Amino acid sequence: MPFRENIENISARIYEFLKDKQEATSWQIKLSLNISSSTMYLALGSLMQSGKITIEPDGINYKIAKTPQQN
Repeated sequence: MPFRENIENISARIYEFLKDKQEATSWQIKLSLNISSSTMYLALGSLMQSGKITIEPDGINYKIAKTPQQN
């Protein structure tokens, strides 16, 4: 699978994971989806850039939430 397509696939999986949640930590996402940190952060960056999620620092992790208009 080409790299860009892989990131898009992981982005879709993360977004689906957040579907029924108010928020999740980056650690929860990484463990639940069984993905590498680097791939997860690239996918999160893509989702944030497209305005689908917000990312807030939370200690050594990040809190990830869908943007209000995306609910």
